[in-house]
Amino acid sequence: MNMLQILAHAENNTSGEAYDCSADSCYHSTCQFLTMVQRGLVIYVCFFKGADKELLHKMVNTLLNVKLNETENGKHVSILDLPGDILIIPQATLGGRVKGRNMQYHSNSGKEEGLELYSQFVTLCEKELAANSKYAEAGVVVEHGTYGNRQVLKLDTNGPYTFN
Repeated sequence: MNMLQILAHAENNTSGEAYDCSADSCYHSTCQFLTMVQRGLVIYVCFFKGADKELLHKMVNTLLNVKLNETENGKHVSILDLPGDILIIPQATLGGRVKGRNMQYHSNSGKEEGLELYSQFVTLCEKELAANSKYAEAGVVVEHGTYGNRQVLKLDTNGPYTFN
Protein backbone atom coordinates (compact mmCIF):
# COMPACT_ATOMS: atom_id res chain seq x y z
CA MET A 1 0.00 0.00 0.00
CA ASN A 2 1.12 3.53 -0.63
CA MET A 3 0.81 6.83 1.18
CA LEU A 4 -0.84 9.20 -1.25
CA GLN A 5 -0.87 12.94 -1.02
CA ILE A 6 -3.22 15.30 -2.81
CA LEU A 7 -2.76 19.02 -3.02
CA ALA A 8 -6.05 20.72 -3.81
CA HIS A 9 -6.30 24.29 -5.00
CA ALA A 10 -9.36 26.45 -5.65
CA GLU A 11 -9.61 29.77 -7.40
CA ASN A 12 -11.45 32.65 -5.78
CA ASN A 13 -12.72 35.12 -8.39
CA THR A 14 -11.49 38.19 -6.52
CA SER A 15 -8.16 37.26 -4.99
CA GLY A 16 -6.65 34.17 -6.64
CA GLU A 17 -5.97 31.12 -4.51
CA ALA A 18 -8.23 30.95 -1.48
CA TYR A 19 -7.02 27.82 0.28
CA ASP A 20 -4.41 25.12 0.18
CA CYS A 21 -5.14 21.65 1.36
CA SER A 22 -3.08 18.49 1.52
CA ALA A 23 -4.27 15.00 2.41
CA ASP A 24 -2.20 11.95 3.35
CA SER A 25 -3.43 8.39 3.41
CA CYS A 26 -2.18 6.88 6.65
CA TYR A 27 -2.02 3.64 8.61
CA HIS A 28 -1.95 5.36 11.99
CA SER A 29 -1.67 8.96 13.21
CA THR A 30 -1.41 10.66 16.61
CA CYS A 31 -1.78 14.37 17.35
CA GLN A 32 -0.03 16.12 20.26
CA PHE A 33 -3.24 16.37 22.29
CA LEU A 34 -3.77 12.58 22.40
CA THR A 35 -6.00 12.65 19.36
CA MET A 36 -5.49 9.40 17.50
CA VAL A 37 -6.85 7.88 14.32
CA GLN A 38 -6.27 4.53 12.70
CA ARG A 39 -6.10 3.82 8.97
CA GLY A 40 -7.54 6.68 7.01
CA LEU A 41 -6.78 10.21 5.93
CA VAL A 42 -4.84 13.12 7.42
CA ILE A 43 -6.01 16.45 5.99
CA TYR A 44 -3.83 19.57 6.39
CA VAL A 45 -5.69 22.80 5.66
CA CYS A 46 -4.76 26.48 5.33
CA PHE A 47 -7.05 29.33 4.29
CA PHE A 48 -5.77 32.33 2.35
CA LYS A 49 -7.04 35.91 2.33
CA GLY A 50 -10.26 36.08 0.35
CA ALA A 51 -11.38 32.55 1.24
CA ASP A 52 -15.05 32.21 2.05
CA LYS A 53 -17.44 29.50 3.20
CA GLU A 54 -18.60 28.92 -0.39
CA LEU A 55 -15.32 27.04 -1.00
CA LEU A 56 -15.86 24.62 1.86
CA HIS A 57 -18.33 22.32 0.08
CA LYS A 58 -15.98 21.95 -2.89
CA MET A 59 -13.03 21.23 -0.59
CA VAL A 60 -14.90 18.61 1.44
CA ASN A 61 -16.38 16.96 -1.66
CA THR A 62 -12.96 16.72 -3.30
CA LEU A 63 -11.17 15.37 -0.24
CA LEU A 64 -13.81 12.79 0.70
CA ASN A 65 -14.29 11.46 -2.83
CA VAL A 66 -10.78 11.39 -4.30
CA LYS A 67 -9.39 7.84 -4.49
CA LEU A 68 -6.33 8.06 -2.23
CA ASN A 69 -6.52 4.85 -0.24
CA GLU A 70 -5.43 1.47 -1.52
CA THR A 71 -7.34 -1.71 -0.59
CA GLU A 72 -5.71 -5.08 0.07
CA ASN A 73 -6.22 -6.05 -3.59
CA GLY A 74 -4.54 -2.88 -4.87
CA LYS A 75 -7.66 -0.97 -5.87
CA HIS A 76 -7.72 2.76 -5.05
CA VAL A 77 -10.83 3.93 -3.20
CA SER A 78 -12.05 7.11 -1.51
CA ILE A 79 -12.06 7.51 2.26
CA LEU A 80 -15.85 7.04 2.09
CA ASP A 81 -15.47 3.69 0.32
CA LEU A 82 -12.64 2.41 2.55
CA PRO A 83 -14.06 3.64 5.09
CA GLY A 84 -11.38 5.07 7.36
CA ASP A 85 -10.69 7.59 10.10
CA ILE A 86 -9.96 11.26 9.36
CA LEU A 87 -7.61 13.62 11.20
CA ILE A 88 -7.90 17.30 10.21
CA ILE A 89 -4.92 19.53 11.00
CA PRO A 90 -4.76 23.33 10.60
CA GLN A 91 -1.48 23.96 8.78
CA ALA A 92 -0.60 27.64 8.31
CA THR A 93 2.74 26.75 6.72
CA LEU A 94 0.92 25.66 3.55
CA GLY A 95 0.43 29.38 2.90
CA GLY A 96 4.06 30.30 3.44
CA ARG A 97 6.31 31.75 0.76
CA VAL A 98 10.09 31.91 0.84
CA LYS A 99 11.55 35.41 0.77
CA GLY A 100 15.32 35.37 0.97
CA ARG A 101 16.05 32.83 3.67
CA ASN A 102 12.85 33.39 5.63
CA MET A 103 9.24 32.30 5.38
CA GLN A 104 6.44 34.84 5.10
CA TYR A 105 2.74 34.20 5.60
CA HIS A 106 1.21 37.43 4.27
CA SER A 107 -1.30 35.59 2.06
CA ASN A 108 -2.87 33.61 4.93
CA SER A 109 -6.29 34.67 6.18
CA GLY A 110 -6.51 36.50 9.51
CA LYS A 111 -6.65 34.41 12.68
CA GLU A 112 -10.34 35.00 13.39
CA GLU A 113 -11.38 34.43 9.77
CA GLY A 114 -9.18 31.32 9.54
CA LEU A 115 -10.58 29.92 12.78
CA GLU A 116 -14.16 30.42 11.57
CA LEU A 117 -13.45 28.74 8.21
CA TYR A 118 -11.56 25.90 9.89
CA SER A 119 -14.41 25.28 12.35
CA GLN A 120 -16.94 25.26 9.51
CA PHE A 121 -14.71 22.92 7.48
CA VAL A 122 -14.48 20.42 10.36
CA THR A 123 -18.25 20.59 10.96
CA LEU A 124 -18.99 20.07 7.27
CA CYS A 125 -16.69 17.03 7.14
CA GLU A 126 -18.41 15.55 10.18
CA LYS A 127 -21.88 16.13 8.68
CA GLU A 128 -20.96 14.65 5.30
CA LEU A 129 -19.49 11.57 6.93
CA ALA A 130 -22.44 11.11 9.31
CA ALA A 131 -24.78 11.18 6.30
CA ASN A 132 -22.89 8.28 4.66
CA SER A 133 -24.39 5.00 5.91
CA LYS A 134 -21.31 2.88 5.17
CA TYR A 135 -19.14 5.33 7.07
CA ALA A 136 -21.49 5.54 10.06
CA GLU A 137 -21.77 1.73 10.34
CA ALA A 138 -17.98 1.25 10.36
CA GLY A 139 -17.56 3.24 13.58
CA VAL A 140 -14.72 5.32 12.20
CA VAL A 141 -13.86 8.70 13.72
CA VAL A 142 -13.19 12.27 12.66
CA GLU A 143 -10.67 14.06 14.87
CA HIS A 144 -9.11 17.49 14.47
CA GLY A 145 -6.26 19.61 15.74
CA THR A 146 -6.68 22.95 17.47
CA TYR A 147 -6.55 26.03 15.25
CA GLY A 148 -3.75 28.45 16.16
CA ASN A 149 -1.72 25.93 18.17
CA ARG A 150 1.44 24.10 17.23
CA GLN A 151 0.51 20.60 16.07
CA VAL A 152 2.99 17.84 16.90
CA LEU A 153 2.20 14.77 14.83
CA LYS A 154 3.38 11.21 14.49
CA LEU A 155 2.35 9.46 11.27
CA ASP A 156 2.83 5.92 10.03
CA THR A 157 2.61 6.02 6.25
CA ASN A 158 3.79 4.04 3.26
CA GLY A 159 4.67 6.01 0.15
CA PRO A 160 5.09 8.75 -1.08
CA TYR A 161 3.01 9.87 -4.05
CA THR A 162 2.02 13.48 -4.69
CA PHE A 163 -0.95 14.61 -6.75
CA ASN A 164 -1.42 18.27 -7.75
